[in-house]
Amino acid sequence: MNVVAAADKASGRGGGAARVGGAARSVGRALHFPVTGAARGIRRATHAQGAGESGLGKLIELHAVNGAGDVMVTVALASTVFFSVPTDEARGRVALYLAITMAPFTVLAPVIGPLLDRLPHGRRAAMAAAMLARALLALIISGAVASGGLELYPAALGVLVASKAYGVVRSAVVPRLLPPRFSLVKANSRVTLAGLLATGAAAPVAAGLHRIGDPWPLYGAFVIFVAGTFLSFTLPPKVDSAKGEDRALLAADEEHLRGPLRNQRAKRPGLRTVGPAVTHALGANAALRCLSGFLIFFLAFLLREHPLTGESAAVSLGIVGVAAGVGNALGTAVGNWLRSRAPEIIIVSVVAVVLGTAVVAAVFFGAFLVACLAAVAGFAQALAKLALDALIQRDVPEQVRTSAFARSETLLQMAWVFGGAVGIVLPLDGTVGLLVGAAFVAVGWLTTLRGLLASARHGGRPRARVA
Repeated sequence: MNVVAAADKASGRGGGAARVGGAARSVGRALHFPVTGAARGIRRATHAQGAGESGLGKLIELHAVNGAGDVMVTVALASTVFFSVPTDEARGRVALYLAITMAPFTVLAPVIGPLLDRLPHGRRAAMAAAMLARALLALIISGAVASGGLELYPAALGVLVASKAYGVVRSAVVPRLLPPRFSLVKANSRVTLAGLLATGAAAPVAAGLHRIGDPWPLYGAFVIFVAGTFLSFTLPPKVDSAKGEDRALLAADEEHLRGPLRNQRAKRPGLRTVGPAVTHALGANAALRCLSGFLIFFLAFLLREHPLTGESAAVSLGIVGVAAGVGNALGTAVGNWLRSRAPEIIIVSVVAVVLGTAVVAAVFFGAFLVACLAAVAGFAQALAKLALDALIQRDVPEQVRTSAFARSETLLQMAWVFGGAVGIVLPLDGTVGLLVGAAFVAVGWLTTLRGLLASARHGGRPRARVA
């Protein structure tokens, strides 16, 4: 009897402990579910339609981490270089920033692609190195922000170079991770859209960290880029394969080849030898990227000095920035839907729409039209870039396709830098400024229109053969 009673008593204690433990686990699951549920939802979205099996889902997640880290650095630099001083001094600071960072970057950018061409077997390590470099540079910039030291500028240059290196390698990796029945345009649009969504989600977090203190967004960037360093090595080993690849030559590269060397390398296709569509599409995209750089810097100073009606300078910049971001995301989504349908016509059409919008916004300058121009420019830039990717996929042989992506990205970045430099030095007159921006687009559209339409009529030239 005593044995039975003791057993019942022990059972009661055990049952009570079990109930308490069960309740604790239920509370833990309830608190944990928002995080785990969101993570599972994101994983389902990034790994859908075979992207998980091919490894593309991992790259989508890595690019989202890249976008979140970049926006943290951007918020920190903008608050330090741009918002912390009066407008005239800010223009000088930004000009100095461009001179010390962007100008050397235009010299270094063309070198990055060829250097990475020589490391085709270490793409995961290269992406991890680009992430880790930005993590360490974010800490250096945080110290410069606190002390006002000049090391901010070379460190910012290092961030740009590392970001460019990541972008070049990422472009080379995407074709290796295509799921079955996936076009390159669809894959690129998914990767790009993930980066945009992460940027939009991280921007308010960066702003909140900035309220704590100027260096805090950079601490956030450090954590994000360290995570990206480890995530880079989770990509499938096949991204390090360079089987069957070669290096593409730009037209300028081909012109510098002479005599026996030129004859020896004549069989290697360049962007000029694979058909006019790629080079014309690259020219049109460069015009849009030039407009993008111009609008970022010109409108930043213009709206700071002359905010939108009834709004502060910060809110005015926020409205234009959100409009551009929404347009960019919409263009990426439309590109995903259009796949690779008539890429030449897509480029011709969106550049024409941007040109018309820029002229109207210049002539009838106002808050609504400025926001519309930002949205249309963002939409066109995203959609035209996806169309350019489709043309490279169609016309450039696989052996040199990844190298062609690297060189096209370099040219587009240099166009952005040029447009930004013009935007800084131009007088703060809205009508004059937007007419200058329209002129950039007009030159790009008129010089490529005929070639792109001719290519569309003939369905593109056959791909160059590689011996």
